[in-house]
Amino acid sequence: MPSIHSTIKRLRLDFPEFQFKLAGEYWWSATTRTIYIDPQTEHNQEFTLHELSHALLGHKGYERDIELLKLERDAWEYAKDSLADRYGISIDMDIIQDNLDTYRQWLHARSSCPKCEAIGVQTRDSLYRCVSCGHGWRVNEARLCALRRYSLQTK
Repeated sequence: MPSIHSTIKRLRLDFPEFQFKLAGEYWWSATTRTIYIDPQTEHNQEFTLHELSHALLGHKGYERDIELLKLERDAWEYAKDSLADRYGISIDMDIIQDNLDTYRQWLHARSSCPKCEAIGVQTRDSLYRCVSCGHGWRVNEARLCALRRYSLQTK
């Protein structure tokens, strides 16, 4: 497998429409068309192709939390099926599933009712309502920080 630095060099040549910047985390900024890469992490090759896949698939954002899981799944699928062989990088399904599990756990935690722990449904951006007890709550972004659920005032 090539080094992360040689992979980035090749990606810069193959995809001049994107910027590739070293950072302390992985993410794709559709606004600046920049792929941020953490070269110090394990599986940095796989995660780099994953973030490039977000860029190539035109991922810009999502309205409902469940959509984020679909975007993540689609980016991993594209990285594995369309980019990995081209760049001589093997993407193990365990890496994909472990990463997707973090999003599944994030979604489950956000949608769990703080009053009765049943699963709720997202009604609007950051707002949920429990299908069991009717309780409503608001959540913070919580992708890079601790999840917070704030109960809504009832009338």
